[in-house]
Amino acid sequence: MLQKRKKTASYFSRGEIALWSVSSVLILVSFLIFDRENYLVLCASLLGAVSLIFNAKGNPFGQLLMIVFSLLYGAISFSFSYYGEMITYLGMTAPMALFALVSWLRHPYGGNRAQVAVNKLHGKEFCFMAALTAGVTLLFYGILQALHTANLLPSTLSVATSFLAVYLTFRRSAWYALAYAANDIVLILLWTLASLANSSYISVVVCFFMFLVNDIYGFLSWRKMEKRQWQYQNRDPLSLRSSG
Repeated sequence: MLQKRKKTASYFSRGEIALWSVSSVLILVSFLIFDRENYLVLCASLLGAVSLIFNAKGNPFGQLLMIVFSLLYGAISFSFSYYGEMITYLGMTAPMALFALVSWLRHPYGGNRAQVAVNKLHGKEFCFMAALTAGVTLLFYGILQALHTANLLPSTLSVATSFLAVYLTFRRSAWYALAYAANDIVLILLWTLASLANSSYISVVVCFFMFLVNDIYGFLSWRKMEKRQWQYQNRDPLSLRSSG
């Protein structure tokens, strides 16, 4: 029992615990300063920070949390008529997070369900992904325009970066985190514009700034994980036998 607790406590590195702690504290402080009313925003922000730390470890639990975050964020977006964000997260990010959860559970690394096997994409799939993203973006642009979405162009760009992120997440590519980082930058712009009309949304800006930092860390973490998995899979059979 004691060994199990020690293993759980050492699952996250000190740096990861520090990153999660700082993110949570800044999110809470910004909420207390600029909002103090919309607890849905606070709940979604804190939940999102936890999900990003698990995602950075390649743990499927992070995708489960992302589904819940998407539902909460969709409700927040609706409150400011950001219909693009609402439709994107409820109609695309949440379902794709569910597909990603299934994909990550079906592809554990070395039988360890707490870590997904990192996948490498090839040239043809990148072309397919680019074409699919362009099609989805054009489709959503028409829908968002018809709905008179606030800040149409940034909202459309958010759709494009969100789709790239969820596709790469589903395909278990390390580049998913970089796509989410690009989406974070767009969302920082969107909610900065919203905060000009309502200062309480500054807490959302702070939230996505911390998400940006976490996604950059997630990309670096996945690249290390990818390299580690590749090196282990390509080890010499004799060295594997001697080390066992």
